[in-house]
Amino acid sequence: MSLSKQDLIGIIADAAGVTKRAASSALEALTSTVTKELKRGNTVTITGFGTFRISKRQARTGVNPRNPTQKIQIPAMKVPSFKAGKTLKDAVR
Repeated sequence: MSLSKQDLIGIIADAAGVTKRAASSALEALTSTVTKELKRGNTVTITGFGTFRISKRQARTGVNPRNPTQKIQIPAMKVPSFKAGKTLKDAVR
């Protein structure tokens, strides 16, 4: 089972005792703030939950899935990554 954004907004609204509109605004503020900080190259840590950071992926040679004999160059890029915190890990275990 997976949660959609709307499901998550409903759960947040019920848990916090606020309207869905307020929960939607709070979730949007969180995601946009994390995105802005990652774009700036900063790390975002939510104690007990985890850490969002930017990882650098090296350039590499790959294979074209439509034509496996053809090699393609995949450029170096920055990718977002998440490392779960101890509290989250313990809750899932």
